[in-house]
Amino acid sequence: MTMDEIIDFTAGLDGVLTLRPAPGDGTPEISWGDAFFYYAPDGTLPRTGQPFATVVTKDHPDDTASRLDRPGAYRVNIAAGKEELARRTGPAPAPGTDGTENIDDSDDLDDTVIAHPGYAAAGWLAVVNPAGRTAGAVRELLCTAHRLARARHERRARPGE
Repeated sequence: MTMDEIIDFTAGLDGVLTLRPAPGDGTPEISWGDAFFYYAPDGTLPRTGQPFATVVTKDHPDDTASRLDRPGAYRVNIAAGKEELARRTGPAPAPGTDGTENIDDSDDLDDTVIAHPGYAAAGWLAVVNPAGRTAGAVRELLCTAHRLARARHERRARPGE
């Protein structure tokens, strides 16, 4: 699976707003080259809430466990919910850990559904360099995250709730 295939698949889901930060658009340089997916059926960036999925292309100062400093490496991050996290990876990692302590080599992270290194407690999963082993799971998880984001949007749109 290429990064473009993931972006095209996710952007093709109903009501998705895709942001792709780039030089000159006012976004922070650390986000350039990444992709952010919001459920926004009106095409307007939501004023509250987070994206339901992202694709990141580089390590961040507090997030280096995935070793995105390798050529061509990227990570898909998916807010598929705590139930899906538990089903796919077991309980969320303990606070202060990133769930990768037992993995000896960064290549072992590739093409494996893992608890997100920083947001597992919030129900986020991740896949570094998804390929044949995880392609179906990534699509399924993106659809789950999209469904959850749509449900949140609909709940917030109902008056009196």
